[in-house]
Amino acid sequence: MVRVGVHVSIAGSIDKAVDRAQALGCDTFQIFSRNPRGWKIKELTGHDTTGFIEKLKDSRIFPAVDHMPYLPNLAASADGVYTQSVAALIEELKRCDALHIPYLVTHLGSHRGFGKAEGFQRIIDAINHAFTEADNRVMLLLENTAGTKNSMGGTFEDIRWIMDHIERKERIGICFDTCHAFVAGYELRTEESLNAVMEHFDAVLGLDLLKLIHLNDATGDLDSRLDRHEHIGLGCIGEAGFRVILKDIRIRELPLILETPVDSRRGDKANIQKVRELAGQS
Repeated sequence: MVRVGVHVSIAGSIDKAVDRAQALGCDTFQIFSRNPRGWKIKELTGHDTTGFIEKLKDSRIFPAVDHMPYLPNLAASADGVYTQSVAALIEELKRCDALHIPYLVTHLGSHRGFGKAEGFQRIIDAINHAFTEADNRVMLLLENTAGTKNSMGGTFEDIRWIMDHIERKERIGICFDTCHAFVAGYELRTEESLNAVMEHFDAVLGLDLLKLIHLNDATGDLDSRLDRHEHIGLGCIGEAGFRVILKDIRIRELPLILETPVDSRRGDKANIQKVRELAGQS
């Protein structure tokens, strides 16, 4: 049985995210613990954390996942943005701990033309410092990117380089995004090609570090570098591709989080149902 869910809103109060996840029939879910489009942070109260933890326990949904907001850039060359980004990472790690959320997903950012070497060092320094300041058991999941211009983490080798220089390696895992991987050049649509990708992942990173799947179809084709998500089965990966992906035991046993659109064609509940259908559960 697959564990599938979506990104849900915390509007009103953070505990309402659990209600929304339950209403959609989620087995797992993802949130932004704060406004994802601003730097200002609303502090969590004891009421916030208690309500969220109790509802989550009663729901039996697992795991709840937090995602870093949009503005932080851990590879930023500009000191002001970088300082704010590191502070945001520290705060999110602390918020996850307070909310009993085991995983925090982060994008690796963009070097903005200053080169991968500087970008790598900025990311490594940011994570090492954050782990010192937020000394807890929350695992930071590094997400593969679509390989767009100046972005960091578009290849397994790039992620490996970062991981090799992290001091608290036990606090690092991987979130694998199917859309990002596909448009970055990793072919996922046939059993043979998917097996090759997963074997490559295991050789470079290790499957034991793969903790979460962002299950998204792609508007762009293979190696297009177009970071645009599509409804499951309606994009270039397609239904046949997702049948292959959801058949693979290395993927289907992990939490599957959808970050698909909500529009007139389909909503979150329908995308969850489509995943279960393609996984052979309906």
